[in-house]
Amino acid sequence: MAVPLPIDMGYVTDILYRLLTTPSPTGYTTDVVRLCCAELERMGISYELTRRGAIRADLKGVRGSPDRALVAHVDTLGTQVKMLKDNGRMELVPIGHWSSRFAEGARCTVLTDRGPWRGTILPLKASGHTFNKEVDSQPVNWQQVELRVDAPVANRRDLEERGFNIGDFVAIDPQPEFLENGYIVSRHLDDKAGVAVMLGAAKAVVEAGATLPVDCHLLFTISEEVGSGASSILHQDVAEMVTIDNGTTAPGQNSSEFGVTIAMADSTGPFDMALTHSLLTLCQAQNIPHQRDVFRYYRCDSASAIEAGNDIRTALVCFGIDASHGYERIHANALESLVRLLVLYMQSPPRD
Repeated sequence: MAVPLPIDMGYVTDILYRLLTTPSPTGYTTDVVRLCCAELERMGISYELTRRGAIRADLKGVRGSPDRALVAHVDTLGTQVKMLKDNGRMELVPIGHWSSRFAEGARCTVLTDRGPWRGTILPLKASGHTFNKEVDSQPVNWQQVELRVDAPVANRRDLEERGFNIGDFVAIDPQPEFLENGYIVSRHLDDKAGVAVMLGAAKAVVEAGATLPVDCHLLFTISEEVGSGASSILHQDVAEMVTIDNGTTAPGQNSSEFGVTIAMADSTGPFDMALTHSLLTLCQAQNIPHQRDVFRYYRCDSASAIEAGNDIRTALVCFGIDASHGYERIHANALESLVRLLVLYMQSPPRD
């Protein structure tokens, strides 16, 4: 029987801060994977790494197969160096889909073979004293920005001598703020808030010694922002999977920064109705605030798992996020609501 368990929100917000301050653009996720592995080891949860470095962890249940999974992704948006320019700056290409509008003015770290360098992403016409009103009319695209590294460089040769290369990863500073009223503002809350929620739910289950009806796998994917996500991480005996990710609170959407947002469909189509309605029923039975939403321009780990040919039920539960893929904001209430739901879900009977 699914029963509420004590939730350690102090842990959830602490691990979220540590996740946010560990750079992990898609393709450069080793450090954040190590952080997650250390947390799993501390909780006594067994895990394995895939060849590419994603994590499969296991919470044992009464029955081993068929079983279920929770999934969240540790990779974030970022950029890579496209070209070393003759003016000593660097051209960039985005990792994942995000607007250069949100890159302008960002502090960042260039992760070179020789070590990190700090820098700033600037529009090509960055000085009003030089370009006057042209600073307001410059187009918005990735060809209109460049990276200024904090090093004495004046040309391409200077960059090469200091170890900069085409393809270097660039991690964007998250700038996290945890406010006393519960709001959390940062880049990369998508999906590090989901990872924190999954770890918080696992901690609650482990510390309470709760009995799970079936094994529950905790999956940490490393390439969701570029589309492949959970395509290759699933155990073959997984019958149902719940993805934890963001739900946009923009105009025209029903998501909220409070409670749980349960997605009914995204750009790839409807989620499994039996699994989705079981999550809605758990929310209703335990008075977890929630709302439903449909997303037109959104895909998640569930989509990549289905497209890879996995025969599983999938669902998507979300924390409401304002300004997704930009300067993001969430509320701790949504994180707590999600942990409560996932703890109940892991204890509930699987779908037939």
